[in-house]
Amino acid sequence: MLVTNMSKKIKNIITGLVVLCGLVAVFFYINDPLETVVNNIILKPNDKVITSLGKEIYTNNCASCHGKNLEGQPNWRERNDAGYLPAPPHDKTGHTWHHSDAYLFQITKYGLEELIGEKYPNNMPAYKETLSDEEIIASLSYIKSMWSKSIQNKHDKINSRSNAK
Repeated sequence: MLVTNMSKKIKNIITGLVVLCGLVAVFFYINDPLETVVNNIILKPNDKVITSLGKEIYTNNCASCHGKNLEGQPNWRERNDAGYLPAPPHDKTGHTWHHSDAYLFQITKYGLEELIGEKYPNNMPAYKETLSDEEIIASLSYIKSMWSKSIQNKHDKINSRSNAK
C-alpha cells in the first residue's frame, strides 16, 4: 500500500512537471523574448549623445571596411576572386537604408550566417561578443544620422511597414 501511494505521488509529480514544461514552452513560443527585443529596436539618428558614441564605435569597428564616409569598398556588388562581396556602402548609394532597424540590428549583432542558418561567403563579422546592444544601436543610429532627411523618411516608412507585420 505504501509503495502504491508513493508511486502515485511520483507519477503525479512527473505529470505535473511535464505539463509545466509544456506550458513554459508554449509561453516562450508565443512570447519569444528575443523577437520582442529585436522588434523594439529603434534607431535614434537625432540623439546627439547616441550618434556621437555611434560615430566612435563606427570608426573603431566598421570604417575599415565600410569607409570613413560610409562609402563602402569599390565594386561592392561584384564578388572578388575568393567569392566574397566587398563591404557595401552605408550611404545613400548602398542598400542599408532599404532594411528595417530590426534587420540591421540582427545582421550586425549575429552576422549573416547565424541569421540564415548556413555558411555564406562574407567578411561581415558578428558583433554579439564585441559590442553591446546599446553600442550596436548607437553605431546604426550614427549611420542613419548621416543620411539625408529624404532617405531617413523612406527608411522610417520601411520600419513602419516592417513593424506592422
